[in-house]
Amino acid sequence: MTVVPVTTVVSDDATGATPVAPPGPAPRSRRRRPDLAPLWLLSPAGLVLAVVTLVPIGFLVFTAFTDYNQRTLFTGRYSWVGFDQFADLLGDAAFGASLLRTVLFTAAMVAGSVLIGMGVSHLLTRLGLAWRHTVTVVLIVAWAMPNVASSLVWNWLFQPGYGIVNWALDRLGVFGDTTDLNWAQDPTRAYVAIWLLIVWQAVPFIALTLNAAETQVPPEYKEAARLDGANELAVYRIVTLNHLRPILLLVTILSVIWDYNVFNQIWLISRGGPGDATSTLGVFTYKTAFVGFHIGQGAAISVVTTLLLLGLTAFYIRRLLKSGEDL
Repeated sequence: MTVVPVTTVVSDDATGATPVAPPGPAPRSRRRRPDLAPLWLLSPAGLVLAVVTLVPIGFLVFTAFTDYNQRTLFTGRYSWVGFDQFADLLGDAAFGASLLRTVLFTAAMVAGSVLIGMGVSHLLTRLGLAWRHTVTVVLIVAWAMPNVASSLVWNWLFQPGYGIVNWALDRLGVFGDTTDLNWAQDPTRAYVAIWLLIVWQAVPFIALTLNAAETQVPPEYKEAARLDGANELAVYRIVTLNHLRPILLLVTILSVIWDYNVFNQIWLISRGGPGDATSTLGVFTYKTAFVGFHIGQGAAISVVTTLLLLGLTAFYIRRLLKSGEDL
């Protein structure tokens, strides 16, 4: 009689399942080749941007280190002057005065645009549906007008003799006879006319952008503030502005960039006058490069202006990113 041994399988768990050995290492997958199709599709647009943006910027920087002038336009001859041109520029009193005017006027334009834009944005939240749509359409139409066309029309409004602004002020009788008042011949009045024009052009974008953000503020936060006894001004200051802070910093950055480089409005209304009273950096650069034909010096002014603007913009972007992390 043959005895067959019996093998007993002992399970390690209560379910009686036979333990399975862990699988071996998975086979290495083949390294996939990078897909170059997106780069090929983007290359035409990249070439266009390089031609219309990078090449002019490179030529501008190169010209800033030369004595490129009117003679160069006809003969092609120029000399390399290096950093001497920048040293002369930083020591130029006219450049310093123009820079100071630009900084002060930019601060006034940005402050006026942002504050009025905040007010219009909050007003839109208080209007009914029909009025809100009407005001929105009006803002978009005003914003869509080309600044050259609107500057020319604005100049006609303030013209002596037939300007409607002078006629309206004369009818009020507060400032005496203003029929022949020439706004461009007085520095203060010229700045007022230009400031009103630029703020009028900038408010629609700021108001609509802030309104889009203001409509996203959670209403329960406002209700909680009202229940705690806060009035409407305190609700706006504590709740709404806290949520609008990143957008406010963004529109402030954009306003600084736009207003810092204002040229068309100033040139079409006062041409930098009377004298050089309204000659900001944009006007000063234009006069240097295309009126006096010191093109190399004008390029140097543009480079310095861009570096100053980049430094200011970097500061605001850092604040913007920091505020986004705090929210």
